[in-house]
Amino acid sequence: MAMSTTTTTLIGRGGGGEVGLCFNPNDDPRHGSLFFLFLSADPSSLPHRSLLLLCPPRLIIILRRPTYDYALSSSSASLTCATALIPPRGRPRMDVTRKEALWINNRFNPHWVRARLQFQQRKPSAFSTPRGSGRLVRMEQLWQEFFSDPSQWWDNRLTKKTPKHPDFKHKRTLEGLWVDGSLNPSWVKEKMASMTLGHIQSGDGLRSRVPDSFCNGDKLSKLCEEGRLKEALHMLELMVQQTTKPPIHAYVCLLKGCSRRKALAEGKQVHALIVQSVLDSNIFLANNLVRMYSKCGSVLHAHKVFSNMPQHDLYSWTAIISAYADRGEVEEAINLFYQMQETGLAPDKVLFVVVLKACATLAGLEQGRQLHSDIIKRGFQSDVIVGNTLVNMYAKCGCTEDARELFDNMRERNVVSWTAMIAGYAQNGFGKEALVLYEQMKQEGVQPDNVTFVLLLKACASLAALEQGKQLHSEIIKCGFQSNVVVGSTLVDMYAKCGCTEDARELFDNMSERNVVSWNAMIAGYAHNGLGKDALALYEQMIQEGLQPDNVTFVLLLKACASLTALEQGRQLHCDIIKRGLQSDVVVGSTLVDMYAKCGCTEDARELFDNMSERDVVSWNAMIAGYAQNGLGMDALALYEQMKQEGMQPNDVTFVLFLNACASLAALEQGKQLHSEIIRRGLQSDVVVGNTLVDMYAKCGCTEDARELFDNMSERNVVSWNAMIAGYAQNGLAQEALALFEQMQGEGTKPNEVTYISVLSACAHSGLVDQGRYVFDSMCKNHGVTPTKEHYACMVDLLGRAGFLADAELFINKMPIQPNSVVWMTLLGAARNHGHAEIGRRAFDRVVKLEPKNAAPYVLLANIYAGAGRKDELAKIRNEMEEAGVKKCLGAAGSKLITNCMPFL
Repeated sequence: MAMSTTTTTLIGRGGGGEVGLCFNPNDDPRHGSLFFLFLSADPSSLPHRSLLLLCPPRLIIILRRPTYDYALSSSSASLTCATALIPPRGRPRMDVTRKEALWINNRFNPHWVRARLQFQQRKPSAFSTPRGSGRLVRMEQLWQEFFSDPSQWWDNRLTKKTPKHPDFKHKRTLEGLWVDGSLNPSWVKEKMASMTLGHIQSGDGLRSRVPDSFCNGDKLSKLCEEGRLKEALHMLELMVQQTTKPPIHAYVCLLKGCSRRKALAEGKQVHALIVQSVLDSNIFLANNLVRMYSKCGSVLHAHKVFSNMPQHDLYSWTAIISAYADRGEVEEAINLFYQMQETGLAPDKVLFVVVLKACATLAGLEQGRQLHSDIIKRGFQSDVIVGNTLVNMYAKCGCTEDARELFDNMRERNVVSWTAMIAGYAQNGFGKEALVLYEQMKQEGVQPDNVTFVLLLKACASLAALEQGKQLHSEIIKCGFQSNVVVGSTLVDMYAKCGCTEDARELFDNMSERNVVSWNAMIAGYAHNGLGKDALALYEQMIQEGLQPDNVTFVLLLKACASLTALEQGRQLHCDIIKRGLQSDVVVGSTLVDMYAKCGCTEDARELFDNMSERDVVSWNAMIAGYAQNGLGMDALALYEQMKQEGMQPNDVTFVLFLNACASLAALEQGKQLHSEIIRRGLQSDVVVGNTLVDMYAKCGCTEDARELFDNMSERNVVSWNAMIAGYAQNGLAQEALALFEQMQGEGTKPNEVTYISVLSACAHSGLVDQGRYVFDSMCKNHGVTPTKEHYACMVDLLGRAGFLADAELFINKMPIQPNSVVWMTLLGAARNHGHAEIGRRAFDRVVKLEPKNAAPYVLLANIYAGAGRKDELAKIRNEMEEAGVKKCLGAAGSKLITNCMPFL
């Protein structure tokens, strides 16, 4: 081999021979193994061929002898004589490149270099492991040596830095073994499993070299910080089993690591080691055990440790109270707090904060006030953290005035204080006050954080305050929070709830990071704005991008399907829910019941309802609403009886649904029974329940009872007035409806679109044309209500019933909006009542153009011709109906009309 293509460097001397390591300069030597050496103490022996096969292709070893030279090439696996000069000893012992060098005795060398470069007596097989079956044989020999005398091997499993380092290393030959090596014999793992920690302790010889730094817990702490709990736990087990006594800090580090990772199984093992070390009576370790079990969600184990403690300090009580509070068992947490005080221990600021948060969760205002008094007595009221928690407690209990008074009197306030007060306003429906407080916050120079912006955006969404939302968006960009995924998701939600779905989608598409909450916000925006198809399309995109939907996603999508009556898409979502194992979720199950019911599949809804593994009051309400919406009032009432038999307590929504069912059936007796039960449960003051009671009595013909109930309501809204006015209108009491309409305006309640529909309907049924015209004209002029197609239909009905058919037709032709089929059908019905064939025919042509497959206009026009004795036109309309392929049957909704007109068809 021509030596002109290589660079030779001296790396060692032994036995009268010199060994050099060479690289082909055409290759990059930094990707090779620099210290892959094959050395022999016997100068007369040559390297074995198998040694050369293990060398990288570009590695050349030069063996310098006193009388001749040998060049060994791994690529050719042959020996070739060559004449090469050894570089002077003053030069670096190993040149890797022309710019980099290594010295054998350099103090910065790794610890293993010197061992590799030492020339000592070794077995030929030590570094001559052949490929293929030869290597397998050698590995089996090494493992046999290992198990025959483990005392000759170092156990490096705890100290090695990378997986490349061997698990076991021979003390003399420095050969390595890996427990998970690919060339290991099959019996190694089974043999290793039999070597327990007891064998190590009892003297089989295998011992881990545990440095002193390990004994003080430094290495264990590092493993816990990196989340390598199993390695840290194994190290602690070795320290317990060996003579090394682990410090208390080591146990604490592992317990904290288990708490952060919520690793309950590993935490139990640490607990077992503490008991084994007879440290379970240590109060410090016991407190950390309680905290660990609490963070891992096992309150039962936490309480067991707490109960077995010989004594409790303040930290012990704080840990167990926090455990119950974090779990949501706030009543037990508060009881433990009072139990602690009975022992004579005084709570500190931290414990007061924990218990105040529990009171806020429970909405326990009385307990919160008592705690406030104790805080003042102990002088903690000036602490800013305690003050913030008090503000939060009062706000979550609905006492925003008390929260604001406390907030204003705080000596020190930070951004958390302002955010707590803003949250109180936003959560209690005072969005305007939250925005005003934010302006005051800026004037005082307090910088908001991302939580503040999230709360303010939610306030804007509840108010549909788009302009304020846009201003907040600009400030969010200035403060650099636009990349925060929570803030971004709330911005999407705000724009969508303000009706700006396009802006919301643009913001959603430009988000640098999106999570399932972001997708849910956009899907909810589409569903909220009646864009169910877009919501379903976005779900398909979500799946394509590999994001996993959660239960909230499916609830939103099922509601979109219900609003669209998209049964097929709902069934597909049902299949996806089953595949993802979410069918047992009670909220998802209730929404599925609601979807099937709103799509008209009450039988499927009932089957799903009966098979639910868990049902709450929402589930029952969904099934009851399904029956009521599909005209199955008797089934709804029967389900109510079953609900009571199973011990499920109805809520206000349940009573509203059943009252609606009674109203649709005119079931006055059942309605009165429900009224009595509502009074027993103290729900009569609820405005929604009260409105439904008024509506039920009015629809059952009991207008006097409805009016008495209406007059005695402690709180009334526009829905209350609409219910009573509609009740008068449905019972033909137009004058009473108009009088109540005037009273409504006199008391300062602004009428809405529904109010005018009820008043116009009352005028139409009583023939009060002039009053109806006045009411219609006052909609825009006095109250700024834009008439809808329903209002125009009421006016057409008003004029048509009074016989003013020409005026009604002219009114339709002058409508500022395109009339729909309902408006023309109203005119056609009036023409039938008054026998006006010409106007009826023109109305018929408009309806057929809008709804060509609707049989009702054919029936009405045939009725007009039959009443007028115009048989030719009657036969003609019959032919037109047959040519259009319109069936006579209208279904249940038009069965009465078809029956009356069958003789003419």
